[in-house]
Amino acid sequence: MSCAHSYVPQLRARGYRMTPQRLAILHVLHHSGRHLSPSEVYEQARMELPSLTETTVYRTLDFLAENGLARPAYMGSGRLVYEIARHEHHHLKCRNCGHEMEVQHDLLKTLYRQLESETGYRLTDSHVTFFGLCSDCQKGE
Repeated sequence: MSCAHSYVPQLRARGYRMTPQRLAILHVLHHSGRHLSPSEVYEQARMELPSLTETTVYRTLDFLAENGLARPAYMGSGRLVYEIARHEHHHLKCRNCGHEMEVQHDLLKTLYRQLESETGYRLTDSHVTFFGLCSDCQKGE
């Protein structure tokens, strides 16, 4: 689980400590390479920490998201999923085959600034999923 120890300084800087639960959940998110539902996080983290409860996973995911270590997202399934917060990015998702592609946040910075300017909102989350048809599925139309 040593990879998750890189998150200790971030928690300490905010006045929090690294608990075994946080460590196990960060480890799962760090190594998943994809979005995971809270149930998937629970199943995987429980292998490392058998005493972990599903309620604790939900609370910890909320805590990690509030502290910028995890990113929540709705990826079109209607359920909330999480990933480790490495860098700001967005996604393109094919409605037909489900293929996902990461889009760098730089492509949307102008849009974000314009939204803030025109609405008066200060955007605090920066995760958007765009839905469409990938090039392979378009060929099959």
